[in-house]
Amino acid sequence: MSTLRLGDKAPNFDAETSEGKINFYDYLGKSWGVLFSHPADYTPVCTTELGTAAKYMKEFEKRNVKVLALSVDGLESHKNWIKDINETQNTTVNFPIIADEDRKVAELYDMIHPNADENLTVRSVYIIDPEKIIKLMITYPASTGRNFDELLRVIDSLQLTSGYKVATPANWKNGEDVVISTSISNEEAKTLFPKGFKEVKPYLRLTPQPGN
Repeated sequence: MSTLRLGDKAPNFDAETSEGKINFYDYLGKSWGVLFSHPADYTPVCTTELGTAAKYMKEFEKRNVKVLALSVDGLESHKNWIKDINETQNTTVNFPIIADEDRKVAELYDMIHPNADENLTVRSVYIIDPEKIIKLMITYPASTGRNFDELLRVIDSLQLTSGYKVATPANWKNGEDVVISTSISNEEAKTLFPKGFKEVKPYLRLTPQPGN
């Protein structure tokens, strides 16, 4: 199996989920997507993560993002686990969880790392754009829960930089100044960025976030 990289087409698949059978591409449609894996059902960190993802659903929807989780356990286990998540996290899981018992999807997306555990997925996250291109991959060890504020921050950056010739600096948050691409001349920048820009160095030019 070849390793997936940024810029690759996200592999399509059919899968059974807690909300019925889906085709991945059909499920995403013209939306962005977050596909994230969980080592197993009834694990404490995953329980908090899925509860958090459900609580953030309005934020994902605002950004035209669909969420899809994966665990290598079965459908019945998922459905009973969801009851626990809803109860302990005071929320309602409102997105599908793939039942990947044959590990087909986990292997397609390289979510099984034998050096970590041959039987469990690591905490992989894929962010996929509407053209089904992989824009971001993060892999956490099974012991470390994900930061969903960071995922939203990255999505904001990806969506902004896909529409404008800018990049986002370290610790950037939506609404803050951005960096103008080095491929843009100062003359072009005056036209492209009517709010103006500050030249800190010839290669480091800051401008107010476009589109705001």
